[in-house]
Amino acid sequence: MSLYDQLRHFADSYGLVALLFLFLGLCLWVFRPGAKQRNQEAARSIFNDGETGERPDGK
Repeated sequence: MSLYDQLRHFADSYGLVALLFLFLGLCLWVFRPGAKQRNQEAARSIFNDGETGERPDGK
């Protein structure tokens, strides 16, 4: 069995399962109880460009 066949077998079986668990873990990480405040801050961060007190003209 060649190296290519071995890697393909790994990707078809164990690699797929590992990526599935990684995907599910990352999805669940977003919805954990302690992440609500951080997620809200990240969602609103694009609207906070004026909070630094600087004006667009540099004054």
